[in-house]
Amino acid sequence: MCDNTQFILSPEQLKKAQNRMLSMLLYFQSFCDEHGLLFYLHGGAAIGAIREHGFVPWDDDIDVLMPRPDYERFCQLWDEFGDKDRYVLCRTNEKINYHHPCASLRDPNTTFICNYNQNIEMCHGIAIEFGPLDGCPKSRIAHWRQLFNAFLFVLFNTQRLPNNKGGVIRKLSWLAYKIFRSDTTRYKIWSHAERQISRYSWNDCDHVAELRGTIKFMFNEYPKEWFDHAVYFDFEGYKVPVMAGYDGYLRGIFGDYMKRPPAPEQIAKHDIVYADMDHPYTDYRGIYYFPGTEKTGGAM
Repeated sequence: MCDNTQFILSPEQLKKAQNRMLSMLLYFQSFCDEHGLLFYLHGGAAIGAIREHGFVPWDDDIDVLMPRPDYERFCQLWDEFGDKDRYVLCRTNEKINYHHPCASLRDPNTTFICNYNQNIEMCHGIAIEFGPLDGCPKSRIAHWRQLFNAFLFVLFNTQRLPNNKGGVIRKLSWLAYKIFRSDTTRYKIWSHAERQISRYSWNDCDHVAELRGTIKFMFNEYPKEWFDHAVYFDFEGYKVPVMAGYDGYLRGIFGDYMKRPPAPEQIAKHDIVYADMDHPYTDYRGIYYFPGTEKTGGAM
């Protein structure tokens, strides 16, 4: 039986986790290269490549962005060509909800249990999370409609009460979950919303947006040329891709990303229930994840 105390990775465990993620990233990159798929590191992983030439020292994840067509193709190609003995692809569908709007590739020989999905029977290994960039319509009215569908998608796809988004957003989310209780209804809402989000052709658009994450970032539109190809940086001794317009993109989100934040802010962002890079998550079934745990993280 677990409590709600946040698990903190020791420096040794964090290094092991980063080594595991590096192996996963190199496999992800080789898979994408083999099948002609475009991707780029973003967030802390992109900053790590540019500023640190490797992991940000306190970072415990790797996030990846892909143009929507490449994102969908990856998920389709995985069934036929992915090394499913080595990694597990997780993406919310009609049968299972992972309470996360992105897909992820997970290492089943490790343990990395987050509080928002500890009540789910899934692969709780350490992950690379990857999400799509979508083309924006030229019409302002159509774009506001796209943003509304993006909000519906995130709300009903993740199905967990948002933290750090303000009390109003949290209360509205709670009310929506109370009104629409059926898993089938929620699936129909978010799957329809996702189709509406992604209906605009990547090739025909001038701007793109991240429409599956933090609400304030949904409103950011970026020139498509920032993402039409990748540039490469050293990352732990390997060359990895970052979006061509990385400077404008990262400055818009993080400000002066070339300067490390103050020491109190140098912390990992995950709320971890338990992590172990030397043993598979299945060793902890009924201890740190399903069953025998109480619901956490606001899953509704």
